[in-house]
Amino acid sequence: MDATGLPGDDIREMLRNSLRGFLAARWNVDCIRRGPSPQEVVAIWTALVGQGVASLGSNPDEGGLREVAVVLGELGRAACPAPMWSAALANLALSTSRSEAAADCLGRLHAGSARLALSFGRLDPDSGAGVIRVKGDRADGMVRFVEAAGSCTHLLVAIDRSVLGLVALDNARVEIVPTRAMGAWGLCEVRLNEAPVTPIALEDGGLDDLLLKGKLALAARAHGAARRAFELVTDYARERHQFGQPIGRFQAIQHKLANGLIALEGVRLIVDHAAKLHDLDDREWRYFANCAVAFASGALRQASLETHHAFGAIGYADEHEAPLHFKRVHLDTLALGGASQAKRLLASSLLDPDSSGLPEYDLGPAGNALREQVRGWLGQNWSGGRKAEFERKPFAKREFDAEFARDIGMTGWVGLGWPREFGGQARSALELIAFMETMERGEAPRIGAAIQANALMMFGTREQQQRYLPEILRGEAMHGMGYSEPQAGSDLAVLRTSAVRDDDHWVINGQKIWTTTWWGKYMFLAARTDKDAKPPHAGISMFIVPMDAEGVTIRPATTMYDGSFANIFYDNVRIPLDNIVGEVNGGWKVLTGALAFERGLVGGGIVLKVAHAFEQLRRHVMAKDETGTALSDDPIVRDRMATLAAEIEIGRQLMMHCAELAADGLTPPEYGAISKVFSGELMERFGETALDILGMRATLSEQMPGAIDNGRFEQNLRHSLMWVISIGTNEIQRSLIAQRALGLPR
Repeated sequence: MDATGLPGDDIREMLRNSLRGFLAARWNVDCIRRGPSPQEVVAIWTALVGQGVASLGSNPDEGGLREVAVVLGELGRAACPAPMWSAALANLALSTSRSEAAADCLGRLHAGSARLALSFGRLDPDSGAGVIRVKGDRADGMVRFVEAAGSCTHLLVAIDRSVLGLVALDNARVEIVPTRAMGAWGLCEVRLNEAPVTPIALEDGGLDDLLLKGKLALAARAHGAARRAFELVTDYARERHQFGQPIGRFQAIQHKLANGLIALEGVRLIVDHAAKLHDLDDREWRYFANCAVAFASGALRQASLETHHAFGAIGYADEHEAPLHFKRVHLDTLALGGASQAKRLLASSLLDPDSSGLPEYDLGPAGNALREQVRGWLGQNWSGGRKAEFERKPFAKREFDAEFARDIGMTGWVGLGWPREFGGQARSALELIAFMETMERGEAPRIGAAIQANALMMFGTREQQQRYLPEILRGEAMHGMGYSEPQAGSDLAVLRTSAVRDDDHWVINGQKIWTTTWWGKYMFLAARTDKDAKPPHAGISMFIVPMDAEGVTIRPATTMYDGSFANIFYDNVRIPLDNIVGEVNGGWKVLTGALAFERGLVGGGIVLKVAHAFEQLRRHVMAKDETGTALSDDPIVRDRMATLAAEIEIGRQLMMHCAELAADGLTPPEYGAISKVFSGELMERFGETALDILGMRATLSEQMPGAIDNGRFEQNLRHSLMWVISIGTNEIQRSLIAQRALGLPR
């Protein structure tokens, strides 16, 4: 389906805002605490019908699954039990039926004269949900966990994979028994004793898809509930004082809430993406819907637990609003088989014979075309004997290949995102993702000096730009970053390396540690030019130091992942005055500005590495041994692979969101931090899981007899620690998220 015919983001935002205001004025959450009466539910549903939501899902042009998710999210936020979930599923199912009964049912639903409850009965993956048996025009049996049945006029219940039964709930042969679940009223048990039933035929197997749509819709409602409780506790953390200060100033609270925001953003993005693909009639919607359900179940429940931890005792007082949302989150994420069923379906799509692996993202016409172009170039220039010879080298020698860098420099792709005035191609963020993804899949060596190039373009003089940028663009020069010192790691503002002016030179003295690209042609060095500046970061300047300058002493060291970094000593190193980048004492602006420009895609770069490694692991898991057995036959392995796949999609969604934000300018640092934290720690989880699945052989390091993929998996785990720590440790990133995104006090 063409996206131009569907409602846009502006329409969904209007729907969200109008519904939020409407519910705030018309619904009182106190009804939920005492158990809402049928009359109260009927009243709010009748009012919602007047708002036009009862028909959502019946006509994609007027509102599809994305709009349904918006409405359910707002109902979850308001703790409102209006029977929208069943109405939306009825619209999605019955709108394609040719049955007169279906048309009549929808007409009355949209007019408000019929209110529908829905049960998947025998199709519910939860064996405790009950079964309805139909003989002729009569139905017997019992179904549990039916929402709002006491306030509805009819029950739609699955009879088989392509037939729904319509039962009038006011019939004498129907008994409705309210049930309390998670300490809350709202679900019912419905008992039928030869009750009249009208069958409604659907497309063959149509209820399988409807079940998945129902689970995705429940994830949307659970997200709305969890988000509301999270916003309440964030406000509480700003206002509640203990030990003489707001509790939101304590790092433990800040990091707890940062974790909650990361989880909530992940769920928000994946639910919307799956619903969008559904409305576009993209066959991958099922895969992403299962990812959404698999991730949301654990993530939202953990976020709810952490919300209550931050609230403390006030949060488990039943008169508080938060317990209502805790209950809703758990009920919605456990329903219809919860995460377990979603993971089983994910595992089947990834690990069964003829499965195609992780889906490829649509990066737009330009991004998709560039992906193919780069793939073709790598096929010609980085394959066969050349690539094999490179891969035979030890890891320490595989970080960089000067010849490859010069070859790719001839394509101009090093400056893919640079403005044209600097010789770049001014490509979009989606095209940058296409390039990064294809280079990762091709296992190409690193290229470029992105952060340093950004600094030069943003703050360099015209002469500096003309001197340094062309050689970066041609792949002829790499720049290291000389930031960290023995007493200045995350707290870079206290660095001690000094730069003192001496006539027409700067004289640099000091020590830098943990410098990775120590072998580069230049060092992008932070040094103090004013030791008395207040605050301390106001006295820092940035310099370009040639690494062959007299007085530079390099002492390389091996990292735990078999790479290298170095301690570098600068003893009376003299560089020209014009090697300063930006203004004197303006280095902090240069440093943070260049990092901000690049940080938005750091997390994307990490998750693309994980996605590629996942495909390598998937091939090993699917491979059969001499007995015809594969690791993928093990249900525990399948579950863990499905969990990884769902988390990879969360990482990729965060990456895509950062790209969307970058299209409107710079990605806000807090959103770059969300992506970096999630993807960096996902890389660690992936490494641990890979070793668990593959066993001891996977611990054999490179060039050892019997090593799996030349020690790829164990080395990836050791390397993952660097991504969590470098470019701002994840602990620092969490503080940034808490203070910038949540407004918690410093």
